[in-house]
Amino acid sequence: MTVVWPERLRLTGEGLVLRDWAEDDVEFMPGLFDNPAVARFTPLPSPFDEVAAKRHLQKALVRRTEGTGLRLAITADGGEPLGEVVLFLREEGPAELGYAVGPAHRGQDLAARSLRVLTAYALELGLGQLQLKIDEGNAASEAVARRVGYAVTDTEPEVKVEKGVEIRLRTWEYAGS
Repeated sequence: MTVVWPERLRLTGEGLVLRDWAEDDVEFMPGLFDNPAVARFTPLPSPFDEVAAKRHLQKALVRRTEGTGLRLAITADGGEPLGEVVLFLREEGPAELGYAVGPAHRGQDLAARSLRVLTAYALELGLGQLQLKIDEGNAASEAVARRVGYAVTDTEPEVKVEKGVEIRLRTWEYAGS
């Protein structure tokens, strides 16, 4: 499935503005994504430096242009990014959402608030079944998923090796709030 995204996308709600990443955001990305939790629980590269940030921005632009996904900066007011929320589309099957919040901005419920906003947008688009893939060891992310209305499924965990570490991704589906 592909979507033709609006030229400029800003989703608001929950006291947040989710917006497209911009060139000016590259300087903030290492502070958000170069930390042990992001390295352990996301497929983002580690270390996450300026080169990785520029690649990340480019990937976001490519997915957006292709209509296969969105990577949106989580902001309080449309300004400085505090983290990221993502929506990836597949040719068949459910859409996958995800989130990461910079260490300096944790404890503000940003992940749950931004996931609620993006989930609502995905439902408005008619995407139907929405999923999260969460490592079994990521208790914080599991708590976010529960608060937003996602429930773990009976599907066997997907076992992958990322960055030399075996991970077991559980599938969570949106069940409503």
